[in-house]
This record gives sequence, C-alpha cells and structure tokens, in this order.
Amino acid sequence: MHICGSPLQGSPGLIPIMAEQSELQIGVAGQTAILNCGGTPHKTGVTWKYLFESKHLKVLDLRLSDAGTYTCEYDSYIVSISLHVFQLTISLDGRFLPNEVPELTLMQSSSSLPDLAITVFDSNKNTVRSTLSENTTPQKYILKLKQLEATDSGTWMCHIHSDSPLINQNISFDVKVLGFQNPNLERKYATVDSTVILSWLLNFQKIKWKEDFTGQLNWKQQESATAHELLDFSVTARGEQHETKKSSHFRFETPESKPEGTIKVELPKVHFNHSGQYKCELAYKGRYVQSMIELVVMKVSASHVGPLPRGAEMTLTCQVSGPLSSNTHLLWERVNGTQMDIKKSKQHEVKVEVNVSAAGLWTCHLIEDNDRKISLHYAVEETPVWNTYVEIGASIGGSVLALGLVCLCIISSIRRQRRQQRRKRMAQARQYLLENKTCQCQR
Repeated sequence: MHICGSPLQGSPGLIPIMAEQSELQIGVAGQTAILNCGGTPHKTGVTWKYLFESKHLKVLDLRLSDAGTYTCEYDSYIVSISLHVFQLTISLDGRFLPNEVPELTLMQSSSSLPDLAITVFDSNKNTVRSTLSENTTPQKYILKLKQLEATDSGTWMCHIHSDSPLINQNISFDVKVLGFQNPNLERKYATVDSTVILSWLLNFQKIKWKEDFTGQLNWKQQESATAHELLDFSVTARGEQHETKKSSHFRFETPESKPEGTIKVELPKVHFNHSGQYKCELAYKGRYVQSMIELVVMKVSASHVGPLPRGAEMTLTCQVSGPLSSNTHLLWERVNGTQMDIKKSKQHEVKVEVNVSAAGLWTCHLIEDNDRKISLHYAVEETPVWNTYVEIGASIGGSVLALGLVCLCIISSIRRQRRQQRRKRMAQARQYLLENKTCQCQR
C-alpha cells in the first residue's frame, strides 16, 4: 500500500481502526482508492488520524490487506470510512487457446463477507454463462466460464452486486484467445489440373499477442493414413513470422506475397491423389489448437477414347476423391439437353455414370445445398461421315477380298482335284495298253 497526502510532523503512521458506523467504499486490488472525508466544509481543515491534513486520502496499488476502517477528523466531527477490497484473477494469466475454459477467482477482504451475486460479460457485452466451483467459500468465489472461441478476445467485465451492504462494482479484465480466423473444419473443392490455394489466417496481430508460439502444417490423404509435414513456422513475441518448407512429397509453393499473419500453400495443377486433410496446428506452452481444410478433388473420364462411332455407346464417369456429406451430390447434365439427359448421384456416392449414344457437351456439377461448387465439362464427338464411309468401304473391301480368296482357294482345289483325276485316268490307260500288248504277243 502507498498512501498520498500531507503528513503531519511526528505522525506514527496510519492505523486502521474499527467503527460501529462507517461509510462503505469499495476498492479493487492493484488499483487506486481515493477515500473522501464526506461532508467536509470547503475551507475546513481535515486530519486523517494520526497522519494527514488532506480532505482526500489516496491509497495506491491496493491489496486485500489494505481493507479496514479509516477515520478523518474536522472540527468536532469524526467520519469513519470502511474500505472493502476485491481482488479478481483469471486463470492462465488471461492467455488462452480455443476450446479452453477460463476460471475466475474473486477474493474479498475478510473484514466483512457480504453475499455476492456475480455476473460476467464478454467483450460484446453479452452475458457469459458461468458456474460456481465446489471450492467456492464466502471469501473466495471461483467461477468456471464458457468454452472459448478465437473471436472471444477483448476486455470482459465482472459485475459484483450485494444488497447488504449495497455494492455495485465493475472490474474489467482482458481475455486473449490465440487461434485461427478460419473455422475449425473447412471443405474445399477443386477440379483436376486446377491451381488450389489453401490459407489459414492467424489472429495474433489482431489481439496484440505478445508471446512466442510455433506451428506446423501437415497433410494426409485420409484419416488412417500417415501424416506428412509440409512446413513448420514460428512467431516471436514481436510478431515476426518465420517458415520452413519440410516436405517434397508433392510439389507445392509458399507464396512470398501474402497478408501478414497468414499461412498459405499453393498446389499448381492439383492431382486426384492430392486430396485429403490439410491440418494447420498452433502450439503454445504445451497446448495445441488446429484448423483443418479438407480438399476434395473431382475428375471426369470416358469408357471410350476418341470420337464416338455411329450407333455405338460410351459411359461418362464423374468421380470425387473422398466421401460427400449428406447435403452434397454429383450431377451429370447435357448442355441444352432435356430432363432425360440428367443423372444424379445417390446420397454419399462418390461417383456417377451416364450412358451416351450421341454427340454433345456434358457437364458434371458438384452441388452442395443447391449451390454449384465446381463443374467439369466433357465433349462427346461423333466419328465424321467420311470416316464412316471409309470404314464401310474398308469393311466391304475386306469382305470382297476375303470372298475372292475363298473363291481362289476353291478353284485351286477343283483344279488340283481335276489334275489328280486326269493323272489317274492316264495311269489306268497305260495299264490297259500294256495288258493288251501282252495278250497280242502270246498269240
């Protein structure tokens, strides 16, 4: 306690005394209390027993031990002022991460212990739900407040009320919640070969955070997969941000030009297998908070490569890299088509197929809550007419050629059979002549 006033010579010091009747004045620990000698005429001298000649007594840097009764004298009058002191503290020195629950402790001086009603207001002057701890006593009130969010930073207010004696006292305190200005979970959609930018905005500058902290960015393709660290970063108490690229698992960039307090990565020509969970994590004094972006990639393909022959059919497939929520679906539709040219995926399906038998431009949409998030086009072309004629001509020519070859084989076979028969007849004739000649010689 520090006391300001005009001291009397040889004064032994300020001695708190008890008085049956007194004026009540409230003080807050750590602040300054000014005790007024009430009702004093303007030109009347005042003696604060046994120390000061001043109408006002200023007590600096109050403590609970400064509570008590202070007496001032003027003329033949004595005024006693009872100083009641409150001390408010907040857990973790008022520095939190999202989802943590702050704890308020309100101590009051033990000279008198009025029954208190305590109400807490956040920085937007909204009443904060609080519960008294089981360890609360008449002198020490312990309140557990709500689970914090990153947007809760600011100056809060604790209002203290008592009916007897009448007390209405406000004590302000600061709450700082270090975190992301992104939601805890965000879903982002992209098409194959497009450029994707993922970013997280930290709030340390906005809330004037003056402590060091670190963080890192991890990626894994699915929940059960191994996580790969893409980069780590640190922020100093002076707000200086440093990043180190860690992974070469796939190509990504960290743009140099970006808003302060931002973690950003760029994926040029994203692949289907670049989808998954991108998790940014902050670490402060062994406590952690994270924000995740789930990247969903969409692609389209066809069962037949190249133009569609006349009378033929192909299947177009639209597929996404991960499961879809219940309010999200895929939709094939033919541009300038009819209702018959629309095909919608079933709930939670990750792909949808449509059979196509004619040329046209088809588009696959990913729709979330009736909002088209991304779209991909696929143009189906028919084989040109002259190509068809060439194919028909080639087919006919091939058939004629095959028929000619068959006829040639048949003719060759017939000729071969005739030659064989002629040779057989000639052999028979020679045999006959030989037999007749032998008979003539025997005569």
